[in-house]
Amino acid sequence: MITTTCLDSASKKFVNGFPAAELSDHCGVEGNVVWADVSDPTSQDFDELAEEFGFHPLSIEDCRNAHQRPKVEEYPGYYFMVLYEAELVGEDRDLELRELNIFLGKNYVVTVHSRPIRAVETARRLWGEWTDRAEHGAGLLAYLLTDSVVDDYMPLLDVLSDRMDDIEDKIFGEFQPESIQDIFRVKKQLLFLRRTITPLRDVFNTMLRREQPIFPRETHVYFQDVFDHVIRVADTIDNLRDMLSSTMDAYLSIQGNRMNQIMKRLTSVSTVLMSATLVAGIYGMNFDFMPELRWRFGYVFALGWMLLVGLGLYFYLRKVKWL
Repeated sequence: MITTTCLDSASKKFVNGFPAAELSDHCGVEGNVVWADVSDPTSQDFDELAEEFGFHPLSIEDCRNAHQRPKVEEYPGYYFMVLYEAELVGEDRDLELRELNIFLGKNYVVTVHSRPIRAVETARRLWGEWTDRAEHGAGLLAYLLTDSVVDDYMPLLDVLSDRMDDIEDKIFGEFQPESIQDIFRVKKQLLFLRRTITPLRDVFNTMLRREQPIFPRETHVYFQDVFDHVIRVADTIDNLRDMLSSTMDAYLSIQGNRMNQIMKRLTSVSTVLMSATLVAGIYGMNFDFMPELRWRFGYVFALGWMLLVGLGLYFYLRKVKWL
């Protein structure tokens, strides 16, 4: 489905819902800004876009084939961008990445996505409030879209940071071995986020080139703002990854220390039992001429000797904190 919107340059009012076949007519009017939002596109939608805007077949092919790397490609008269919106969904807070393809022309923006994108609705709302900046053309709309996508990463990272705090509480409080699963889950999510956000630095470096022929220089300040947000998000991801590595080291250290304590206790118990076994083994030998063998109190003596040796070792091991 194609949702069409045009900001009329003369009246500064929006024209909504016109047929996709009229997109090129609205773009042909000097000063107009056209936005075509394509959700869950079909082959016919791609054909209409290629016909109305003259998009290069390679960019249409990349748009058809999902799971592209975040990037920006320059074609005659327009840019083709691939961004990803991120969200934690479900009770398990699984990371979901939604691909957003954007065609940026001098006075038009075309967005293509197969799943709902929150940034699209945010940009649509803000665009309606910023009509006083209409002279910035499609560059302003491109900024609203990209900035909404990038800014949504920060609340998500805050959630992951809180989850890391919960994991640390599980580790340093009552040690819970299952915390390792949470550590690897968050680590995997940060890895996917890093793969998604790091290429955007190159994307906006391209958008900020001074020889940029599509948007006027006045729009550079907007893309510079998005670039700064990208750097901040990338730095936050790297910081969280470092913190998670430290948490992993702490988990392994505590687990190793707990294992050492268990082994020390088992060794101590074995030592106490071995001392008693030694006495029992000596008095259990079948020799005829053996001291105390015929003694009336020999059995009590052997039990007392085993108890005495065991208690002595027990208190000694408690003193050296092995038990």
